[in-house]
Amino acid sequence: MLDAMFAKKIVVVTAGTSGIGKEAARLFAASGAETVVVNGRNAKAGMQLRDDLATMFPATRVEFIEADIDDASRVDEMFTRIGEKFGRVDVLVHCGGAQVRPGLFMDLDPAMYGRQIDGHFSSFMHCCREVIPLMHNGGAIVAIASDAGKVATPAETIIGAMKAAVIMFARTLALEMSRQNIRVNVITPSIVANTASYDRVMSSEFSRKLFEKAVAKAKLGVPTPADVAPIVVFLASSFAAKITGQAISVNGGISAA
Repeated sequence: MLDAMFAKKIVVVTAGTSGIGKEAARLFAASGAETVVVNGRNAKAGMQLRDDLATMFPATRVEFIEADIDDASRVDEMFTRIGEKFGRVDVLVHCGGAQVRPGLFMDLDPAMYGRQIDGHFSSFMHCCREVIPLMHNGGAIVAIASDAGKVATPAETIIGAMKAAVIMFARTLALEMSRQNIRVNVITPSIVANTASYDRVMSSEFSRKLFEKAVAKAKLGVPTPADVAPIVVFLASSFAAKITGQAISVNGGISAA
């Protein structure tokens, strides 16, 4: 049954207090996960989500861990805590990214390079390094990246480069981890409505004009978290047992990346 698909599974969702991560956490709980651990920076939002999910899905244990996953030491602390408390992890969903607006490369402050690299790529690498030793019986890793890692997009030089890094890192890691029955896949949305990222992009005239063109190309409609999260859950499930090393676009028809 679908509502028992993740029975006895321990699921960790980073940046899970809003957007795609929040909806994915809800679907994992709805699919019978034994435990859903949600990570985020916003303690108030995290505790509220924990309480809401616990009420809706009383059979699922819901935990919230406040941590900035752009900080490698906090990632280490978080997974040490998870390992001590639960003993293993079966699914990792990595959401998140640097909280910056797109901008032309020559207009970017070099002081922000590191923040973008950490938010868009390094945090995923650190999470994988810490979670894999906890995947004793195999597992699934799903990262949320971007079509900017597949298609060159003006104003997304560093974002695109780091999302491309996520894709290639995941593909190579998938080959390395297949012997341990750990699958690694990536979902690459373009622009996702009803998210903080969408609001941030649309809050400046330059990026709004740029991304309004992308919106106009989405003949199937601009995806929302409710469109992306089911793909996250599918890739983590037994239905995708033979899928690994893939980067799947969910973009409403903006491109065939």
